[in-house]
Amino acid sequence: MIEFSNTNHRTHRIHGNFCVFCVFCGSKRMPKITFIGAGSTVFAKRLLTDILLFPELSNSTISLHDIDEERLQTSVSVAKNLANSLEINPVIESSTDRREALDGADYAINMIQVGGYKPCTVTDFDIPKKYGLQQTIGDTLGIGGIMRGLRTIPVMLEMCEDMEDVCPDVTFLNYANPMAMITWALNEMTSINSLGLCHSVRNTARELSEDIGVPLDEISYLCAGINHMAFYFKFERKTENGIEDLYPLIQKVIDEDRVPDWNRVRYRMFQCLGYFVTESSEHFSEYVPWFIKRDRPDNLEKFNVPIDEYLKRCEIQNAMWEVTREQLEHPNVSPEEAEKAIMAKAQEAMKDSVMAQAHSGLLKEVFSLKQSGEYAPEIIHSMETDIPRVAYGNVQNHGLIDNLPKECAVEVPCLVDRNGIQPVQIGPIPTHLAALMQTNINVQALTVEAALTRNRQHIYHAAMLDPHTAAELDLDQIWNLVDDLIEAHGDWLPEYW
Repeated sequence: MIEFSNTNHRTHRIHGNFCVFCVFCGSKRMPKITFIGAGSTVFAKRLLTDILLFPELSNSTISLHDIDEERLQTSVSVAKNLANSLEINPVIESSTDRREALDGADYAINMIQVGGYKPCTVTDFDIPKKYGLQQTIGDTLGIGGIMRGLRTIPVMLEMCEDMEDVCPDVTFLNYANPMAMITWALNEMTSINSLGLCHSVRNTARELSEDIGVPLDEISYLCAGINHMAFYFKFERKTENGIEDLYPLIQKVIDEDRVPDWNRVRYRMFQCLGYFVTESSEHFSEYVPWFIKRDRPDNLEKFNVPIDEYLKRCEIQNAMWEVTREQLEHPNVSPEEAEKAIMAKAQEAMKDSVMAQAHSGLLKEVFSLKQSGEYAPEIIHSMETDIPRVAYGNVQNHGLIDNLPKECAVEVPCLVDRNGIQPVQIGPIPTHLAALMQTNINVQALTVEAALTRNRQHIYHAAMLDPHTAAELDLDQIWNLVDDLIEAHGDWLPEYW
C-alpha cells in the first residue's frame, strides 16, 4: 500500500518492510537496524560484518543497545573499527535506553540472555544437580529451558510493546532461546512481525557435507519441524544423471565407522528414525529420555554426551569478550595473538574435545572480515534489494505443517524478498517425527501458558511432561525442584499464583 506522511517523503510499505524514497532526488533512505543485546560483542560483530559487507547496506544506521554500558561501549568501538577497516560510513548510534534505540527502526535483531551466565544459567544447572538431574545446554527444553523461557518471555513481550509504540512496522529477527517458546508467545500476544532465527539447519548441512565428502554448494535440501528438532526430508544434489539422494552417503559414514566422536547421538537417531535431525548431539540428547541417565555413566561415555557443556561454552564466550575488550578495540592487534589469549583464558573449557570442535571456527571468525552466512543480514539485504533468498525461520504454524498444532511454532523454509518473509507450506510430515516433536511441543505449550497466565501449576505440568526430567525424577522431586528454582531465581521471575 502507498502511504503519505506529513513530511516530504513518500513511504511504500510492503508486509512491514520500508522502502523510503526522497521525492526530490529519488534516492533510497538507508535502513535503521537496531541490535538489542549488543553487549554480546562477538556475535554482534559477526552480524555487523555480514551487514556492512553488503554495499547496499554499508551506510545503514546501526543502533546498538544493551543494559550493560561497559559491554555496549566495547561493541561501539568494535563497530567503528570495523567501519574504518571496510572504509565505509554507517551511522553508528548507541543507547542503554531500549525505546530510544528502537525508535524508527526498520529492523531489530535480538540476542539477549535474561539473567546471563551468572546468576541465572548457573542456577538452572546447579539446583537440578542436587536432584541428580544432569543437563548439557539447558536453553531450549528440559528444566533449564523451562526456566529460561519463564524469565525471557516477559522481557520479550515488553520489548514488543516498545516496538508497537516506536517502530510498529519493524521486522523483528530474534536469536534468543528458547526459540520455539518465544516465537509462540510473541505470535500469540503481539502484532510485531517477527521471525525466529537459528544456526542449526545451515550448520548441520555444512557438517554433513564434510562427513560425506560432497561440497556444500552442490547440496540442496528441504528441512522442517520445530526449532532444534527439524529433519532433512530431502538431502540431495543434481548430477548429470539426475537427482542423487545423499542419504546413502550418510549411512555410509556409519557403515565405515567414521561417525565424529562429538556427533554420535544424532547418527544414532538417524539409524532409528531414518532422517537426520538439525540440532547438535549435545542439544538433542536432553530433548529425549534415552541418552542422559544418572545411573548410566556408560551411556554418557558411549554417546560422548558433554554434561554441563553450556557452562563451559559461556566461559569461552566470556573469554572472547574479555579479549575483544582488551585487544580488538585496538586495530593493530594480531588475530593470532588474540586467539592465543582466548585459548589461555578459557584453557580448562577448551580441553573438552566437543568444546574445541564447537568453537574452533568461531575463534577465527572473531577476527575475520568475511561474511559468516548468518540469516539475519541476508534477510535484511533481500528485503532491501529484492534479491530473493531462502532462509529457515521459526513462525507460527498457519497451515504449514499439517500434523502439528496450529498454534505452535514451526521451523520451515521461508522465501525472502521485497515482499517480506513468506513461509513455505510443507504439508504432513512422517507420523513418527510429528509424534516425537509433540513431546517437546507439550512442554513448550505449558511453559508459554505459564508465562502468559502466571499460573504456577503450568510450570509443574511442563516439568512433569518434559521427556528428560520425567525419565529421571519422580513427581515429588519434580514439584520440589520447580519450587526450589522459582525461589532461587527470585526477582528474575514474575510472581506466579
